[in-house]
Amino acid sequence: MPAEGPLRQGRPGLYNARTMSTIYDVAILGGGIVGRTLALLLARERLRVALVEAPPRPDAEPDIRAYALNAAARALLQEVRAWPDEPQLATPVRTMWVADATDGRAGWPEVAAALRFDEPAPGEPLAWIVDVPALQQRLEQALHFQHGVRRLTVEAPPPHAALTVVCEGRHSTTRAAAGMAYDTVAYPHTAIAARLRCQRPHGAVARQWFRGDEIVALLPLDGPDGQRVALVWSVPHARAAEMLALPGADFAAALQTACGEALGSMTLEGRPVGWPLQRSLARPWVRPGWALAGDAAHAMHPLAGQGLNTGLADVAELVRVLRAREYWRGLGDLRLLRRYERARAAPVAAMLAATDALYGLFAHPDARVAAARRWGLRAVDRLEPLKRWFIQQAAGSTAPV
Repeated sequence: MPAEGPLRQGRPGLYNARTMSTIYDVAILGGGIVGRTLALLLARERLRVALVEAPPRPDAEPDIRAYALNAAARALLQEVRAWPDEPQLATPVRTMWVADATDGRAGWPEVAAALRFDEPAPGEPLAWIVDVPALQQRLEQALHFQHGVRRLTVEAPPPHAALTVVCEGRHSTTRAAAGMAYDTVAYPHTAIAARLRCQRPHGAVARQWFRGDEIVALLPLDGPDGQRVALVWSVPHARAAEMLALPGADFAAALQTACGEALGSMTLEGRPVGWPLQRSLARPWVRPGWALAGDAAHAMHPLAGQGLNTGLADVAELVRVLRAREYWRGLGDLRLLRRYERARAAPVAAMLAATDALYGLFAHPDARVAAARRWGLRAVDRLEPLKRWFIQQAAGSTAPV
């Protein structure tokens, strides 16, 4: 830790003269990927940061999730030296394949229309599939070597800070206490995550099937030649309960059928986990001395794989706003924080609307809607300029969201 004392550029000192308690510039509540990345970036701005995390649970099971991260998110994590460079931990996606499928005989999918995106140029992946444990480990290592961040547990008294940023996730207990509502619409779906080993290599292809009221996504792991995949399977709540209760071999067999044995036989590794899906948006995002980021500010359906990308874009914008503030303006100034809120309002609203519209479009049972949907997929697949635009949006290479 750096020596205690006043910070540079006229910022407030570190001690309260009356209580002699530590005063931080920024307190970050939540030690997930968004909170840790924010802490590292703000410490580089020579700000004194308190990172408040839940204590580790010795009985916690390994995290089996994986994230699809775009170019903007990758660049941000590289900036704080937390990107896992090993190809087996951050698998480049060379192709994205999306299919509108219906159940054929015995529940096997029959592809009515499909859309394929290939990387725009060699060495420019569409995205990277990153192991959550590997990313958390890299962030842990970066925090160990980053001066200016003091790590506290939730059992400690809440730290005093000019600005408190809530990154506690969608179930934040602090958000309401700060006077911020969280408007939520529940989807009738549960997301099931699992890891599986496949008979055939995935070929660095991310595959997704829309099957009426189900969405199956297989994300490549272990590098371009790997044979393991991360599953995200969105299913109605009742079916999810049935699937999660199945023995491992039966679960793998059901998934093989759902994806038409696209990668051959499958073997389940570990236990699947599930969580209910929702669309949420906080209002407001900021109060004097308070701001929200990540899932504490918004939550969306995982069908587009943009949840963490959106949260890291929050982090990048908040750091930009704080860095560019007038020298006389405090970190918790409401006018300052509203710049952050305004900058994120449009891209987050657009992403929420897009994921919600896609969910509604593919889940709609009307045959006329299905016909129009399939026509649209085929049309986009044939129009290269439109495909390039979709690729840019997904990769975060234009206006990141």
